[in-house]
Amino acid sequence: MDTRRFDFADRLIGEIDNIIKILTVVARARRKMPEVAPATPLPEAERSSSVRLMRVNHSGEVAAQALYQGQGLTARDAGVRAAMREAALEEIDHLAWCEQRLKELNGRTSILNPLWYLGSFALGAVAGALGDRSSLGFIAETEKQVESHLRDHMQRLSPMDARSRAILEQMTQDEMRHGAKAASMGGKPLPLPVVFAMRATSRLMTHGSYWI
Repeated sequence: MDTRRFDFADRLIGEIDNIIKILTVVARARRKMPEVAPATPLPEAERSSSVRLMRVNHSGEVAAQALYQGQGLTARDAGVRAAMREAALEEIDHLAWCEQRLKELNGRTSILNPLWYLGSFALGAVAGALGDRSSLGFIAETEKQVESHLRDHMQRLSPMDARSRAILEQMTQDEMRHGAKAASMGGKPLPLPVVFAMRATSRLMTHGSYWI
């Protein structure tokens, strides 16, 4: 039986493979996409708005993968690394759902995704290197901000786009659970300057992906 223990170099090679897959391969969900009704055509104005909003959400899930993978790479505790991997798998579902919905809407993903991925991976790796409690606190704050962002998008979606809304509602539930779990595992609150910097970075990604 193979009892090899993976060291940092092994994990780094694994993360490089993950980067290639996230940015070049169509995501495959483990769970069925939330549905409330068959997809129906939307008027052009509503369709265009939904495309932009779902493109932002897709980019957010690309960034989420990078954050979890960067943190998992530098996390000290094996239990924390396992929690990061588990959350990342659910985020893959989100990524796949957003991508599928964009296709239904005849939209495209953001061409800036490689930039968001690399930046988020670096942030995650730094957060993980600061210690597991800081890393978990980073996750808790990230998920709090994502929850607020998703609720804002649900308000901005056309009432006609129930299909996109169902996706965002399930994503919101998952993100709340991820944040609560990170806090319960010992995540400590982040300093306010870090929180403000995270919000500024999120706004940059949101505006960039909305248009490009």
